Amino acid sequence: MTGIVPKMAIRFTSYEWYRSLLASPDSTVTSRGTFLAGLAAGVTEAVAIVTPMEVIKIRLQAQHHSMADPLDIPKYRNAAHALFLVLREEGFGALYRGVSLTALRQGTNQAVNFTAYSDLKSRLQQRQADPMAALPGWQTAMIGLISGAMGPMCNAPIDTIKTRLQKMPAQPGETALGRIVNIGNMMWKQEGIRSFWMGITPRVMRVAPGQAVTFAVYEWLRSILERNYTANER
Repeated sequence: MTGIVPKMAIRFTSYEWYRSLLASPDSTVTSRGTFLAGLAAGVTEAVAIVTPMEVIKIRLQAQHHSMADPLDIPKYRNAAHALFLVLREEGFGALYRGVSLTALRQGTNQAVNFTAYSDLKSRLQQRQADPMAALPGWQTAMIGLISGAMGPMCNAPIDTIKTRLQKMPAQPGETALGRIVNIGNMMWKQEGIRSFWMGITPRVMRVAPGQAVTFAVYEWLRSILERNYTANER
């Protein structure tokens, strides 16, 4: 919850900025431009907030997997305590463990997400009496739900390897690429190809409704801000 607010702020602000850079002189943006803007926005949020946030979150979640023993005391008491111990024991670099995979996951996720959303939004607007009018909130939520589900389906293997990478501290002398390759090989040999899509159902159930709410609120706030800006200009 602490990380989701700045993550969404960075995502949409950077997306609109990258999109404006890729716009043509008449302010239109192609599907390719939308894809690249979403990709860049996903990488930006991954580096700025998502990677450190997920390292701490995964450490807190992972420690409860082996707590069948009632005498077993959790290492991390809360997020702040986990952050303090990770910095003290492993250094600042530990917060960015898996940053390449996280950036790849977030980048591809938002590239697919924004491209699908923009395309579906354009199609629905063309069906309206006034193509320039804003869509109803339920339609915005519906296409946000659809586009939100497409990203996780496309990059589930990246997310699975990233989670396992961030779950455990690195061993001395082990490179990030070496760990990624070892984790992927181990999953393939021991668990099979289905392991790369492990947890996809709960992930889609989490991400898709979240995107439905996010896009509906985003479009609603955007319309209010644009109306206020237009009124002030007059």
